[in-house]
Amino acid sequence: MAIDPTPLPESAPSWFTPKRLLVFFCFINMLNYIDRGAISTNGVNGSPRSCTESNVCSDGSGIQGDFDLSNFKDGILASAFMVGLLIASPIFASLAKSINPFRLIGVGLSVWTLAVVGCGFSVDFWSITICRMLVGVGEASYIGLAAPLIVESAPVSQRTVWLGIFHMSIPIGVAVGDVYGGLVGTGLGWRYAFFGEAILMLPFAILGFVMKPLQMKGMSNAKIIPWFLNEEVSKKDSSYVSYTSNLLSRFGQDMKALLSEKVYVVNILGYIVYNFVFGVYSYWGPKVGYNIYQVDNVDLLFGGIVIVGGIVGTIGGSVILDHINSTISNAFKLLSIATFFGAIFCFSAFCFSSIYVFLVLILIGEILVDATQGPVNLVCLHSVKPSLRPLSMAISTVAIHIFGDVPSPPLFGILQDKVDNWRTSILILTSILFLSAGIWFIGIFLHSVDRHEEDSEHLETRVEQPDMTPLLLESEVANGDITSALL
Repeated sequence: MAIDPTPLPESAPSWFTPKRLLVFFCFINMLNYIDRGAISTNGVNGSPRSCTESNVCSDGSGIQGDFDLSNFKDGILASAFMVGLLIASPIFASLAKSINPFRLIGVGLSVWTLAVVGCGFSVDFWSITICRMLVGVGEASYIGLAAPLIVESAPVSQRTVWLGIFHMSIPIGVAVGDVYGGLVGTGLGWRYAFFGEAILMLPFAILGFVMKPLQMKGMSNAKIIPWFLNEEVSKKDSSYVSYTSNLLSRFGQDMKALLSEKVYVVNILGYIVYNFVFGVYSYWGPKVGYNIYQVDNVDLLFGGIVIVGGIVGTIGGSVILDHINSTISNAFKLLSIATFFGAIFCFSAFCFSSIYVFLVLILIGEILVDATQGPVNLVCLHSVKPSLRPLSMAISTVAIHIFGDVPSPPLFGILQDKVDNWRTSILILTSILFLSAGIWFIGIFLHSVDRHEEDSEHLETRVEQPDMTPLLLESEVANGDITSALL
């Protein structure tokens, strides 16, 4: 039976425009990555306990020193969030078809806030590891929903730029986290860094529960889940068992459709390899820089490089792709070229002993590799049907983490323990970027179809809405102003 489109509520707040929606997602994404950056810093992560040949021992500092962690266990802290992300991402993406996305985000961000508070109160390796797992649940709540909502809200000619702005919050967040973690961890102690993050995220968690409902293209949002996440309960189907069965069946069908898209799969494979390298850069970067160049303020230097590289690279790559026509083929061309030359500059940077030459080359390399953020996510969204977008982003995030930046920090720790040479270890790691460029180069020659405006597959409960326009933007498009549409 067809269901009429849900009309825009008359009480929808006039201040909540697409641009402010973009800002909302940028802030929560940036806070998530501030946490990632902070836990990798010398101020928060610290240094291990050590003893000299004359049996003079130091207590170490930060998390690693307080809990007496090896490099391997320390690397696990960078990866533990993946457990929560892996379990929760597909669940949140599937529930988005029937639940108001902001309610899901509110739940996830509440878990995230409590989890980082738990990190601050942790007493040993296992307690902080469990809390890092729960941090992944919080990220899962928005990572698959943010990009589809942003793309549907953005002006057609600026979709890549808007995606670029959203993903620009990743390097900026890591960079701010480097500075934040270094200052707070050194000045007040590593536990206070986590408490500060929780205070900053709390307003966004509350906002997720009070926002008006949103309708994504290709989603029914039939409100069939009986609980506080919905405003009403369907009389037709209130059975938890029946709903769970239908959800699992639908998830299996969606996964089969998603993995049948060769363009999507190749894009994710390149992104996995890319993330394998940058997982090490973001977690071990400050320590690598300190041990190679013996610079005390390395947290600030790396933070500055990541910020400049992230802003210039992400926006630059997105603007270039929109300028040359944001097709899937052009996106792959930009991905392969930028990553190839970025790998050359990053590799060359670690070959020089001069800190000044290193800083110049690594900055250029960062700009080039960060130019991939807009294009790679545009391919994820445009190579699948609208109804698969949340799942495509969720699986993309799970894949790049579970095969990329989750195993790479502990593996790099093992490599460094065996090689015992920071420069050699980081050069071996950086060379892997060339493989990522090669995989994306293959994507140029694949037959690609832009599915952004395709009808969604027939849902059991179908929402009748125009093919070309996100539901809640109709009234504004009629007035010729999509950028000021209310959500």
